[in-house]
Amino acid sequence: MKTAAAILTAGVSGLAITAILGLVFVPWLRRLRFGRTVLEAREEKLTGKDAPTMGGIFLIFGTCAAILLTVLTDKIMGGDIIASGSVIPSEMYTKLLSGILTAIAFGFIGFVDDYARSVKGMNLGMTVREKTVLQLVTCVAYLTSLFMSMQGEPYMFIPFVGTVSMGFFYWIFGIVYIFSAVNAVNYTDGIDGLCGGLTLTTSLAIGVAAALKGFFGFSMASAALVGACLGFLVWNRHPAKVRMGEGGSMFLGGMVVALAYAIGCPLILLPAGIVFFIEGGSKVLQVLYYKTSGGKKLLKSAPLHRHLEMNGMSERKIALILIAVNILGGVAAVAVLYYGGYILR
Repeated sequence: MKTAAAILTAGVSGLAITAILGLVFVPWLRRLRFGRTVLEAREEKLTGKDAPTMGGIFLIFGTCAAILLTVLTDKIMGGDIIASGSVIPSEMYTKLLSGILTAIAFGFIGFVDDYARSVKGMNLGMTVREKTVLQLVTCVAYLTSLFMSMQGEPYMFIPFVGTVSMGFFYWIFGIVYIFSAVNAVNYTDGIDGLCGGLTLTTSLAIGVAAALKGFFGFSMASAALVGACLGFLVWNRHPAKVRMGEGGSMFLGGMVVALAYAIGCPLILLPAGIVFFIEGGSKVLQVLYYKTSGGKKLLKSAPLHRHLEMNGMSERKIALILIAVNILGGVAAVAVLYYGGYILR
């Protein structure tokens, strides 16, 4: 299969599979009453008050199915899109497979939390300690798989600097960065279409960067994620018929992190997913300011989209503005990589 056809197949199949799965999963989730039972004041403000959560289940299925379908079709037609762009095919396969498994693991952690809240009636879900430990274990397992694929010599591309050896800093940086990024993505799951829209634009930027480098396998995976997000937005756009839940948002966080690591430049997430970090940063600043100021608040609520909503801005407008900012960040990310020496010209 030609490269362009494989990337297109991944995107279209991701969209179609996810959108079609919604026809089955949304009524099923509604019948089982899989929806949050906490934050009643917040629920009363939402137009889609009765929309079930845990919709991330079919988003995960759609993404993985699109990637698998494209890889198998490409193989049958004599191609090997995953290994393209590298002299070490095994490393590319490891990066893709371990990345998907890591994203699924993060999604499972979120799913358990959703289940505890929605089905078991545990208003607080998992404890912070439980979630933190499980996420850190997942981070270490993922970094270990990458470490082994790089023959124990971890490296990272830094724009305008080049490819640098990470040494022991690889572990410190990786754990902090992955943990922070995944949770930052999770924080954006609160407004209809926001998390999916931001992930879509971030994945698109990473996919373009991967294609310019010749890593078409990761462009294909990015396209599958873009398509799946579009398919999910069919059901999640305002007013939402289903909500993503932490299972879906943490899976998306795991996927964008895995794609950024796969192309050898995890730092691309800083501009390409700039709104994720703005949202996460606003949450951290709110907590720090509250503790250091004796109970005062920096924002009316955190993360940022909550603050904007409490100031009277509509959900639709908030989502559109933040997604537009993220698009600009994605353009900047590709430009920085291109002029920073990442792209071979």
